[in-house]
Amino acid sequence: MLCKQYPGLHFEIVAMSTTGDKILDTALSKIGEKSLFTKELENALERNEVDLVVHSLKDLPTSLPPGFTIGAICKRENPHDAVVFHPKSCGKTLNALPDKSVIGTSSLRRAAQLKRSFPQLEFRDIRGNLNTRLKKLDEKEDFSAIILAAAGLRRMGWENRIGQILNPEDCLYAVGQGALAIEVRAKDQEILDMVSALHDGETVLCCIAERAFMKHLEGGCSVPVAVSTLLKDSQLYLTGAVYSLDGSDSLRETMQTSVNYPQQNEDGPNDDVQHVGITAKNIPHRAQEAAEKLGTELASLLLSKGAKHILNVARQLNDAR
Repeated sequence: MLCKQYPGLHFEIVAMSTTGDKILDTALSKIGEKSLFTKELENALERNEVDLVVHSLKDLPTSLPPGFTIGAICKRENPHDAVVFHPKSCGKTLNALPDKSVIGTSSLRRAAQLKRSFPQLEFRDIRGNLNTRLKKLDEKEDFSAIILAAAGLRRMGWENRIGQILNPEDCLYAVGQGALAIEVRAKDQEILDMVSALHDGETVLCCIAERAFMKHLEGGCSVPVAVSTLLKDSQLYLTGAVYSLDGSDSLRETMQTSVNYPQQNEDGPNDDVQHVGITAKNIPHRAQEAAEKLGTELASLLLSKGAKHILNVARQLNDAR
């Protein structure tokens, strides 16, 4: 996308491995490191070895280390979760699987919701990158199906493996799921201006709301927090939920706000306002504020109904596992 925008520039890709890529035998929620998939990349950015780093937005904590910002969020892929079935169960849906069938997922969020929607099934941890997980599914008889982000499968060109897309009734998605984030040095104006061309306005507003919701709840990888957003006719709708680990206890609410604000020229002190780690000067500032407020207010509503207790218990149980 950058080559298309700036045909005169040369972009060199530096591939890197992160802690999250290397620790493949432990559930992410148990490792307890916030910047599992980001730290090594941020180190390279800080040392000026690279100028921008590309993340899955859902791997980026809601508060970035000082000196960094998200300079662009690209148009979101399908944010929903997908079911990939064992070759023997091809053509089925989760509901059609025999009772006690084992489903692989190492996401507390997915497991909590799916235990609730499909109590007849069993859920077990499965780690590894996409290739590894698909291999574990296909070559062994351990799992009838596994749950993965539809976006990852589509990006890898393995869309044909998707047997079922989970709708928000069955499974809300993770904060930022399906969106790519470009992280840059916050003071590097030249690079910031360059990548800002990749911002997708709708995705940015949805993701600001989702990240603000997560931040106010103090959620993360180790608790089941889930969302769904929709921007329609200048109204931004945010559904957010928290779950106990087994899905038996939950809170889920939806709120909306108008994000219909004109773009104003805001040079001056407001120059580099970040909203939950995101710098997006080319998107109306007041719209971003409204999206952030929506996320915070929805989180406050859930907290007033007892979300803190649900998340604390989930955190303690997960730590004890």
